[in-house]
Amino acid sequence: QFERYGVTREDLARVSVKNHENATMNPKAHFRKALTEEQVLRSPMVADPLTVMDSCPTTDGAAAVILVRAEDAEKYSGVPVYLKGMGMAVSSGWDLPYFDSSYDLTSFRATRVAAEKAYREAGITNPREQIDLAEVHDCFSIVELLTYEDLGFCKEGEAKELIRTGITRRDGDIPVNVSGGLLSCGHPVGATGVRMVCEIVEHLRGTAGERQVPGARIGLTHNIGGPGAVASVIILGKEKET
Repeated sequence: QFERYGVTREDLARVSVKNHENATMNPKAHFRKALTEEQVLRSPMVADPLTVMDSCPTTDGAAAVILVRAEDAEKYSGVPVYLKGMGMAVSSGWDLPYFDSSYDLTSFRATRVAAEKAYREAGITNPREQIDLAEVHDCFSIVELLTYEDLGFCKEGEAKELIRTGITRRDGDIPVNVSGGLLSCGHPVGATGVRMVCEIVEHLRGTAGERQVPGARIGLTHNIGGPGAVASVIILGKEKET
């Protein structure tokens, strides 16, 4: 991304700043303190160009959801949320950079395949316009940028423009990681994917408090495992299909 598309360390820092700002409104977040770009850039280096503040904390946590048939949902919830589509993709592993020197490190193929499946089920043809908010797997700041492109929120090489112009801020066109994301909400590993679903459900129900995304009707979650070899994408909506 740096060499091919002109992404800078400041762009990575903007992701962390955005997500830490969002976390100040989330009582369940691990870190609830806003950061400046300078603080992110000056934090200890982990692996160039990623600093401590570009990296998510491993967190204790748990999350759970109750799944029922759509026709029974209103029996258990006054404001049910519906599964619109889901996709999962698992790489063989042989196409990862450990084995294939030609592997493109600017994308996670599993994310793209999982998103295509989920969009097809949910009838999503223009994710940038149809998705109201998203929770994505920002284990490191650069991964959030890669994910913008893999999910089709922008074209290849344009992720930096989304973060520079505020499009993925809470008040932007497509808010991403309003919870604070893994970077500041925390990463309880096995619970992370379900935690994302819970966050989207709150927004679709209108119960997310001061971090509420107004008028949210369709939300997306994205989770990856290992070195991007496994990915899942889930689309949730307020309205029951007729």
